[in-house]
Amino acid sequence: MVTAPPEPRKLTRKGQATRDRILQTAVDLIAARGVAGTSTEDVRKAAGISGSQLYHYFDSKQALIRAVIARQADAVPIPGRPMMGALDSLEALRAWADAGIERQETIGFGGECTLGTLAGELSAGDEASREQIGQGFLRWQELLHTGLQAMQDRGELSPDADLDELALALLTALQGGTLLTQTLRNTKALRAAMNAALSYIASYSTPNPDRPPTT
Repeated sequence: MVTAPPEPRKLTRKGQATRDRILQTAVDLIAARGVAGTSTEDVRKAAGISGSQLYHYFDSKQALIRAVIARQADAVPIPGRPMMGALDSLEALRAWADAGIERQETIGFGGECTLGTLAGELSAGDEASREQIGQGFLRWQELLHTGLQAMQDRGELSPDADLDELALALLTALQGGTLLTQTLRNTKALRAAMNAALSYIASYSTPNPDRPPTT
């Protein structure tokens, strides 16, 4: 069982703004340099704060990284898109997949701090971080499951559809496709993976005379 991180102390509005600035600075630096290439001193300088301010909120690099993981787990998997709970139709899922492909093209196939990139750096040597990142992925899977459940409840997906498997297929397509896209510097892998996952979901679609045919 994963132990939840301790509840943060209640902060003033100014204190919360400072903490948020430190976290965003850490996210930006990790996106550019990776976890190993980002020190707390780098974060302190870039955020324009003193050492005592930094350690008031994060008493170690590990504490800072764990906060970054928690922040990225709360973020949507594709920046700029609606929360995944709204992905409750094939049309919405296709738009979400298209946005993921467009996002990779916009950022030049890299340069982001996501659960996927954090997992690549931290999972092998930091069991606590691996568990925390894993819980983040499971939360994303659950959000996808919620959208698929709404489709099934409306009769748009067959009762035989395994929603856990379909949600996991979507999440795996996004993460694996993104990794290959960033490595190969083109979106073919991500497009292929998302198309395959969406086709898998569409295979469980039920006939509906009021719904446009699937293409």
